[in-house]
Amino acid sequence: MLQKEILKGTRLVARRDPAMASLIKRAGPMDLRDPMPDSFAALVRSIMYQQLAGAAATAIHGRFLKLFADSLSPMAVLALPEGAMRSAGVSGPKEAAITDLARKIADGTVPLGDVDSLPDDELVTRLVQVRGIGRWTAEMFLIFQLRRLDVWPVDDYGVRKGWTLAHRKREMIAPKALQGEGEKFRPYRSIAAWYCWRAVENIVLPT
Repeated sequence: MLQKEILKGTRLVARRDPAMASLIKRAGPMDLRDPMPDSFAALVRSIMYQQLAGAAATAIHGRFLKLFADSLSPMAVLALPEGAMRSAGVSGPKEAAITDLARKIADGTVPLGDVDSLPDDELVTRLVQVRGIGRWTAEMFLIFQLRRLDVWPVDDYGVRKGWTLAHRKREMIAPKALQGEGEKFRPYRSIAAWYCWRAVENIVLPT
């Protein structure tokens, strides 16, 4: 069902923007990575990957997960001895963010049991209560964990850069201008964002 919807959305994006159509043709079908086992694990991963290159974040995240004999959970995080996260390479700010997330889930401030049924904006408002989780992290959660297809992360550098490359602009598009450009892709803006990321990865653009 999701793949059919992605195919439908990809066709809409291509139909409404010739530059995006060219990008889609070169990049191939959209392929979302598998979601994490649960929402807490997904948010921890997002925090871990903030402002870090993929390989470094993957290594630290792997060492972090080895701290848990059973499985990652809010209570397991709160039960970690002092210094355990730092020994795995987790920075102080990220340790604080992960701990705050675990605490707010455990005390009910940020429940995750109903995330599948919440509108995007409501969920973003809930998640940004957590230290270290801003709008960008919440938007990545919506796209990659919940598979929401109409998220348009205009503050994301990769989306802005990819849009600029695909449309052969000399200057980087500003978030406000990008917000307006995204309107024509509703309700499939996540698909347009995904292809903008591919443009930055050099898959794609002809010389």
